[in-house]
Amino acid sequence: MRAVAAFNRAVRLVPPYIIYAAGFLHIAWLFWQGQTGGLGPEPINALERALGETGLKFIIAGLAVTPLLRVARVNLMRFRRALGLTAFLYISVHLMVWLVLDIGLWSEIWADIVKRPYITVGMAGFILLVPLAVTSTDGAVRRMGVAAWRRLHRLVYLAAVLGAVHFVMIGKTWALEPLVYLGAILTLLALRAGRLVSRGGRNAGDSRIRTDSFPG
Repeated sequence: MRAVAAFNRAVRLVPPYIIYAAGFLHIAWLFWQGQTGGLGPEPINALERALGETGLKFIIAGLAVTPLLRVARVNLMRFRRALGLTAFLYISVHLMVWLVLDIGLWSEIWADIVKRPYITVGMAGFILLVPLAVTSTDGAVRRMGVAAWRRLHRLVYLAAVLGAVHFVMIGKTWALEPLVYLGAILTLLALRAGRLVSRGGRNAGDSRIRTDSFPG
C-alpha cells in the first residue's frame, strides 16, 4: 500500500495535458513515417491501422481507470478525460485518413459504409463517441446534470465494443491481437456491470444521489 500511495502522490504532479501532447506528437510521427517510407509498402493502410489501434488502446485505458481505483487503489481519475479525448482524436484522424487518403472519392463513401459491415460497425462506434467528446467539459456536466451526463457517457461502453468488433472484422481470419482487445474490453465491462449490481443492492434503501464519481 505504501508503494501505491507513493505512486498516487507522484501522479498528482503530472499534468493531464502531457497525454494530449504525447498524442499529437505520436500522430505527427506516424504521418512523418508514412511520408518517409517507415510504414512499409502500404503506408495508408498501416497509418489507418496504427491510428485506430492506438485509439482503441486509449479507450481501454480510460475504461480501466475506475477498476484500477477500486481494485488496486491506483488513482488515475484526473487523467480519464484526457484519455477519452485523446482516444477520440486518434479515431477521428483514423476516419479522416480513410475518407481522404484511402477512399478519396466522396461519392463512394456511403456505398463503402453500406457495403462493408466492418466499416458500418466502426462508423457506428465513432458516431457514439461524438456526443461524448462534445460534452466532455465541466460546463456540460453542470448544464446536463450529473445523472443525465452519466447516462449519456455510458455510451462509451457500446462504442468500445463496436470499436473492438470493427478491429476483429477487419481481418479475414481470427487473429489473436484483435481478440485480445475485445476480451480486455469485455472484461472491463463485466467489472463495471458487477459494480452496478453491487451498488444497486447497497442503494436499494438509500435515496441519496451519489455525485462523487463518473462512470468508467
